[in-house]
Amino acid sequence: MTSSLIALMFLSLFLGFGCWLVFLWAVRKGEFSDIERPKHRMLEEDEPDKPKDKGAGG
Repeated sequence: MTSSLIALMFLSLFLGFGCWLVFLWAVRKGEFSDIERPKHRMLEEDEPDKPKDKGAGG
């Protein structure tokens, strides 16, 4: 019983440390540098694509 608890405690510490490393990697990569821009970009209207000309003859 106690050996399984110790194993689960080490497993949880290992997973927590892994999540912390992933978080630090994301911060250093710049994933959280601008968290406001995607919200506003979603509301901007895209300009419609111009239709391509099929030639002079139509």
